[in-house]
Amino acid sequence: MTGLRRRLRSLPLRSRLALLVAMAVAVAVAAVAAACWFVTRQQLEHQLDESLRGSKVDQLVLQNLYAYCKGSTSQVPPPLPGVTVQLIDSQGTVCVAPDAASSKLPVSGDDVAVAKRERTYTLHSVTAEDGKDMRVYTSPLEVRGPGGDSGNLAVSLARPMSEVTDPLSTLAWVLILVAGIGVVGAGAAGLWVARTGLRPVDDLAHAVAHVAETEDLTIRIPAEGEDEIARLSRSFNSMTSSLAISRDRQSQLIADAGHELRTPLTSLRTNIELLARSDDTGRAIPPEDRKALMASVKAQMTELAALIGDLQELSRPDAAQPGPFQVVGLHDITRNALQRARLRGPELTITAELAPWYVRAEPAALERAIVNVLDNAVKFSPAGGTIDVVLHRGELTVRDHGPGIPAEELPHVFDRFWRSPSARQLPGSGLGLSIVARTVQQAGGDIALTPAEGGGTLASIRLPGAPQPPPGQ
Repeated sequence: MTGLRRRLRSLPLRSRLALLVAMAVAVAVAAVAAACWFVTRQQLEHQLDESLRGSKVDQLVLQNLYAYCKGSTSQVPPPLPGVTVQLIDSQGTVCVAPDAASSKLPVSGDDVAVAKRERTYTLHSVTAEDGKDMRVYTSPLEVRGPGGDSGNLAVSLARPMSEVTDPLSTLAWVLILVAGIGVVGAGAAGLWVARTGLRPVDDLAHAVAHVAETEDLTIRIPAEGEDEIARLSRSFNSMTSSLAISRDRQSQLIADAGHELRTPLTSLRTNIELLARSDDTGRAIPPEDRKALMASVKAQMTELAALIGDLQELSRPDAAQPGPFQVVGLHDITRNALQRARLRGPELTITAELAPWYVRAEPAALERAIVNVLDNAVKFSPAGGTIDVVLHRGELTVRDHGPGIPAEELPHVFDRFWRSPSARQLPGSGLGLSIVARTVQQAGGDIALTPAEGGGTLASIRLPGAPQPPPGQ
């Protein structure tokens, strides 16, 4: 059985389907043919038995046969066509006409019992002396000889079993022929059905091979209907579409990163070349200019390091779950982020109203996201301005009094590397809000930026509460 399974698995799928169909049809045809053969045999045997039971032998013929057996006459009684007739007495002596349809039949105890009137009849199969299989019906008989003597006898009527076996043999060959044709036809039909039914699978296999060889993710497979093949085709199309989008995003990320990295690198190279040229030519740069140049180099290196850090953060898959999540106090994380924001904007006034609220999140990522939101508020707030931070029932709002964001730019604020025209001269990579949005979404919340009443921008972060605060809180 194991070897058969291995051989089947080594065959192509369509060949296995065709073979399995042929085997199933062969089993079904064999079962039907066997049932038909056995039913036909029973019917033929029943008809033969009924024919023997209904055979009427003329009493005169039996009288003459009895007289012939006693030696009272030399006249041979006329035979019955196709029927062997023999007489049996109570001692088991057999008398059969010499020109009977078959040779003498063996006598069984049941035949003698019928002659002795111990049984009413017997019906059985025997093999005659000439080797023929015969069906025998034995019944009681009373006859009188020419001298008036009489005796208890039994008469056996026999017909050859070939009347049953010959039609059964013919039927068996017909059934074998029909079954063979049916199995071959079923195999051919199964192969045709397999080829037709698996054509979409072949298309899918060719498409997968094409994608593997050419990396062409634009290929699509027609999906018609609602069967498993159609669902598989739609799943493949969805997969290639997602892969194409992911590759486009990756290419866009690389292009955008290259563009953003080019600006600080170009400026940094220019400044370094100026310093190197000054050393090579011996022309000293004025102290004020040199100090400004070094400050610019330092700022560019800081911006470059921040950009690389943001790119590393974005290199994590969007679907990946950061971990481990913990139950943390959003008010505590916001308080820590406020301390860092006050250091970056000492000339600003930052007010905070923080009500306790616990969430499930990655503490470091959540704090980095809140710091980015506060950094944006610090960056766009005018000197001496005010930033209002409020945490109430899971909603954290950060409101600045800066120039605000134009309505047409709001849909793009969370896009990677997007920076408004008014902010291109300010430090930054355009990745901060994109990182904030991803972190908040991973924690099950949402973020929105809207124009604030009276000017400025209002950032709102909503996070679902944790089932219970951490121990000790």
